[in-house]
Amino acid sequence: MSTTVISPSASPSAVDPAAHEAHVTLEREIALLLRRGRAIQGRLAGELHRGLDGAAYGLLVLLDDAGPLRASDVVVRLGLDKSTVSRQVASLVEAGLVDRVADPDDGRAQVLSTSEEGHRRLSEIRDARRTRWEADLADWSTEDVAALGTLLGRLNRLGEAREAQAGATPGATPGDA
Repeated sequence: MSTTVISPSASPSAVDPAAHEAHVTLEREIALLLRRGRAIQGRLAGELHRGLDGAAYGLLVLLDDAGPLRASDVVVRLGLDKSTVSRQVASLVEAGLVDRVADPDDGRAQVLSTSEEGHRRLSEIRDARRTRWEADLADWSTEDVAALGTLLGRLNRLGEAREAQAGATPGATPGDA
């Protein structure tokens, strides 16, 4: 994975120390959120089915949210290599959480979808997580919770746009964004 380094003179926040400190804090807090997210994802995968890892949980969530997808589309959307996705799909199919059928438009390709059992188990976990968020944020105003959701949505759309741009640039990888 390639990392892009921006010189301080190219950064608008380099001129404003408060803006720079805000970005330092943002980076630190997002890194912490991502580390916790990976740990939680691994735990939730184990709740879905013994022996599943976090990547399998993320793949199941994608299929449940996005509907049936070709395996090649899963590779692109998750930014994982084909062998990792293939391994995760095999474990999810074996666990009865994902259905795999031949693509009607191209018999060589596979279409993946969440099985009824996979959807049921994932819904139970998501409901429990939502209940936990409601309890954890009970002293937050509805406006603050909504604002956080909106801001995270904006941040996610920015990341998606950067990934799409990196994918369209020859030789670029999603890590370049």
